[in-house]
Amino acid sequence: MSANKPAAVVVLAAGGGTRMKSERLPKVLHEICGRSLVGHAVAAAQELTPEHLVVVIGHLRELVSTHLAEHFPGVRTAVQAEQNGTGHAVRTALAALAADGVELDGTVLITTGDAPLLTGATLRALADTHAEQGNGVTVLTAVVPDATGYGRILRDADGAVAAIVEHKDATDEQRAVGEINSGVFAFDAKLLAEALTRITTDNVQGEEYLTDALEILRTAGHRVGAVVAADHRDIVGINDRVQLAEARRMLNDRLLERAMRAGVTVVDPATTWFDVQVTYEPDAVVLPGTQLQGATHLGAGCEVGPNTTVTASTIGAGATVSNATVVQAEVGESASVGPYAYLRPGAKLARKAKAGTYVEIKNSELGEGAKVPHLSYIGDATIGEGSNVGAASVTVNYDGVNKHRTVIGAHCRTGSDNMFIAPVTVGDGAYTAAGSVITHDVQPGSLAVARAQQRNIAGWVARKRPGTAAAEAAAAAEAAGAEEN
Repeated sequence: MSANKPAAVVVLAAGGGTRMKSERLPKVLHEICGRSLVGHAVAAAQELTPEHLVVVIGHLRELVSTHLAEHFPGVRTAVQAEQNGTGHAVRTALAALAADGVELDGTVLITTGDAPLLTGATLRALADTHAEQGNGVTVLTAVVPDATGYGRILRDADGAVAAIVEHKDATDEQRAVGEINSGVFAFDAKLLAEALTRITTDNVQGEEYLTDALEILRTAGHRVGAVVAADHRDIVGINDRVQLAEARRMLNDRLLERAMRAGVTVVDPATTWFDVQVTYEPDAVVLPGTQLQGATHLGAGCEVGPNTTVTASTIGAGATVSNATVVQAEVGESASVGPYAYLRPGAKLARKAKAGTYVEIKNSELGEGAKVPHLSYIGDATIGEGSNVGAASVTVNYDGVNKHRTVIGAHCRTGSDNMFIAPVTVGDGAYTAAGSVITHDVQPGSLAVARAQQRNIAGWVARKRPGTAAAEAAAAAEAAGAEEN
């Protein structure tokens, strides 16, 4: 078996996380950068393609198991009905595998469901070193700027771990050590199983501590090794919402750095947020105040922002999206969105199409070069190439029961303040007059006029609004006109 392919990875995610102060959501389901905390842990573990991946669940386990089944199908869960410590949690996972006839042989990695910055590369380094050194157990550690509150790693002359001393029990000399325990381990599977049977609850909490297994194996003559994480932020755990926000900032900084090194210009990293699923091509530009969420893709040379939120959408090469909200939509090459536009799910803009200022588009397609420049709602519609929709126009798609579709053909010119009462079709090359309510199909090349004829009633203001400013203005204008004549 390759050291890069562990026999199993066990993710400990059963705790309640009381310091999160959340009654409806377990700690491991809180999200940062587009993924739950446990989701980050599982994604990192999956990079190693382990033979078995088990998530130990407990608090609000129905929510956690449903979440895992939706986002990580195939991941096995083990229920720790009572949270009796980390050793008990690992024993629960191994028992679940054994119940399925799995006999582990090789490396077992133990990680936690609340360390979202832990990467697959770090886990791989831990597994590799564990196998290369032939350790009974290998601890992932980190050298941190401030080790206050953490268990210190004490090494012997050969570099092996001699002990892990908790902060409260450490001497002043030991507290000066900057290397801390992460709570992430690589074990030999058979030695782990044996050590778990010997862990007791003889401690203040009355729980089974996984760390006791290290002393058990060391006393039995097995080497306890340690791997220092290349980035100490990898081991950051989450206990409350302050730490959740701090981790979100750290992970976002990583994501932005990765994007910038790949050729994306991020003008103001302090106000720009990426989810882990975001992808991009070189020369994309992201302006301040922009959030890219879900599986969003930025094409080469596009410009997004400022003050823009894009969710699970594709922005084509050379497109611009300014001061806009884009959700589950497609913006084509060299297309233009905004400012202050809203593309809702199913909106598709072809090459060089435009959704302009205060335009909302839902479940509609704009053909190549088609434009909806101002103050309009386009819902359940198809607009052909080269067509222009006048300002303040609406496709009236809902009759109170069902949605209906509007089709506007290629190279049409529709007037301002048009209402298209769906279902209705405007043929290629047709025009519609401003202020029209289009209730019937318009044949190609026709001009549709659907409005009442204008009628001016002379003297109405003087008769109906005497003494008003309007009446006085009208009288003055009439007097001035009489003098000119």
